[in-house]
Amino acid sequence: MHELAVTESILEIACKYAENAKATRVTDIYLVIGNLSSIVDDCVSFYWDMISKNTVCENAKLHFKRIPATLTCLDCNQQYTLDGELTPCPHCHSPKVRVISGDEFNLDSIEIQR
Repeated sequence: MHELAVTESILEIACKYAENAKATRVTDIYLVIGNLSSIVDDCVSFYWDMISKNTVCENAKLHFKRIPATLTCLDCNQQYTLDGELTPCPHCHSPKVRVISGDEFNLDSIEIQR
């Protein structure tokens, strides 16, 4: 259910940007989401279609770019990329790891019409 709040934030940001740019319409929104993020693309799209009605963002297309998770082992300093779930270091099997990337959620860019 947190996707609704996230989607509302995206809409608020996009509408403010459109207003400041004197746009007549927002056509595309590009989102960057890390694989460790709990954001579900389909849920964001579902809520977007509902809450963007009658706004400058209505019918704007959402584009999702997924970023793989990259971690560093705190014991052996090995850096590795996850293919799926969070796992210990593949080199030394230590569970002590730090996330370098993969937990982000950003609105990367917005395309508008004037």
